[in-house]
Amino acid sequence: MKLQGAHVLVTGASRGIGHAMAEQFAKAGARVSVAARTSEAINGLAKRIKGTPFTVDLLDADQVDGLVGRVESAAGPIDVLVNNAGMETTKYFHHEDPTLIRNVCRLNYEAPLMLTRAAVPGMLACGSGHLVYTSSLAGVGSFPTLAAYAGTKGGLTNFAASVRLELRDTPVNVTVVAPGPVDTDMWDHIEEAADTTAMLKRLRLLQLIPQVSPDKLARRTVRAVKMNRRHVRTPLRLSSQFWLNEAPRRINELALAKVPMVPKGG
Repeated sequence: MKLQGAHVLVTGASRGIGHAMAEQFAKAGARVSVAARTSEAINGLAKRIKGTPFTVDLLDADQVDGLVGRVESAAGPIDVLVNNAGMETTKYFHHEDPTLIRNVCRLNYEAPLMLTRAAVPGMLACGSGHLVYTSSLAGVGSFPTLAAYAGTKGGLTNFAASVRLELRDTPVNVTVVAPGPVDTDMWDHIEEAADTTAMLKRLRLLQLIPQVSPDKLARRTVRAVKMNRRHVRTPLRLSSQFWLNEAPRRINELALAKVPMVPKGG
């Protein structure tokens, strides 16, 4: 996809991966709209990258439902939707705060679905578009203390694969970003949590938790969008785990290869 002049909306852009993605899409020549709960952080970012800030609480269903309309009214049709906003869990599931569990489900899973529902009709009408979902290595593997988080990321990964199949015969493409540990505040919270100590000790022994920088992940994501790639995955040493998880989806795609996938109205 050509990014020069394209309009990109990045959620969760106030810090970490989303912040880096907004910067890298801007460097690629895109017009970037940034969305997050923290006005001060995204206002500064938007000014620096000459983008447009949108303060939004994605835990609020009404604000989620209104975001795409707000963004398109102020900055034009969305060419690339980057569903990046998310939050982690750090305790054994039976110890976790029920309110946090609900919020993780709403932010990590429900919000991307509803934003996709709002954005895709406009992309189809314009004749092009790209959907990006920030998932996780936890979306293809099971990790103690990350049960709710992993559940939402696994659901998001499978949702994205299903949407890709539905949009197969259209000009709208889908990329899933599935990193292992990234050097962000979120990973710091996981490192500092008491319940994660045993898991992290074992993963370090197996050398399975290298930390990639947000900038490197963002650069790879921008390149994936440009080249219409399905996935951005890291670390490479766990490629077999990614492919084993992907195999049933590819088999299903082959089984449905001759089934027309043209959305009504598209």
